[in-house]
Amino acid sequence: MKRIPSLILTLTLLSACASNAPGSDPIPLTVFAAASLTEAFSEIAITFESANPGVDVTLNFAGSNTLRAQIEQGAGADVFASANTKEMESLVANGLVRNAPHIFLTNRLVVITPVENPAGLSTFDELAHPGLKLVLAAEEVPVGRYSRQVLDNVGSDFNAQVLKNVVSNENNVKQVLAKVQLGEADAGIVYASDTVAEPELSVIEIPAEWNVLAEYPIAAMKNSSQPEMAADFVVFVLSDKGQSILKKWGFSTP
Repeated sequence: MKRIPSLILTLTLLSACASNAPGSDPIPLTVFAAASLTEAFSEIAITFESANPGVDVTLNFAGSNTLRAQIEQGAGADVFASANTKEMESLVANGLVRNAPHIFLTNRLVVITPVENPAGLSTFDELAHPGLKLVLAAEEVPVGRYSRQVLDNVGSDFNAQVLKNVVSNENNVKQVLAKVQLGEADAGIVYASDTVAEPELSVIEIPAEWNVLAEYPIAAMKNSSQPEMAADFVVFVLSDKGQSILKKWGFSTP
C-alpha cells in the first residue's frame, strides 16, 4: 500500500497483479470516501483489486462535505461513499450521480477519552462538567452534525453547557481521534467504528435514547471515466464479502 502525500489523506492501493495482459495499462479507479471509512475501505480496495487484476484503486479520504465540494468542483471521482445522506443528495440534485445511491452501512456515536482519562469521565452526562476539554468535528462535517444532534436530544440546557466545553472543531473524525490520542482534549465524540481501529482509547457509551443512527450512502459518479468498474465496486461493497469487511471494522449493515 502506497501513501500519496496530500493535505487530504489519500491512499493508493496497488494490486499484486498489475495488469490483465503483459504490457497493458492498469485500470484506474478513484474512490472518494468519508474519513471514518479509512481502514474498512483500505481493506475493501485491496480485496477488490485482487478480484479484478489490472485495477488500481486510489482512495481519497476526508470529511464527506469536503469530498462533495471537490466533486462539485470537478474532481475526478468514480465512486463516492458519504457518512451522511445530505452530501450525496446534493450531488444527486446537481446531476452528478449515475444511479440511485444505496445505503450500505449504519453507524452510531460514542465518547472517547485517553486511556489515562485525566478528567475521570465515566458517564455521558459528565460531558457537561465545567472546565472539561471536549473536541468535536465541525458542524458542517457529518460526525459533527450528528454529535450536536445527540446533545440536542438530551435537552437545550445540556447542549449549551457541553458546547461551552468545546476547545476545537475538527475537519474530520480522524482529527478528533488524534486530538484525544495526543492528550489535547479530555474527551471527543466519534463513531463507534473508529474505536475498532483505535482500541487503546477508552470508550463511554451514549444512551440509546439520545444516540443517532448515521446512514452511509454509496454511488457511482455520472462523470466516471470507468463507469462499469465503478458500478462493480459499488456492487462489491454491497456484497456479502464487502459487508463482512465493514462489520469487521465496527460498522453495522442496513
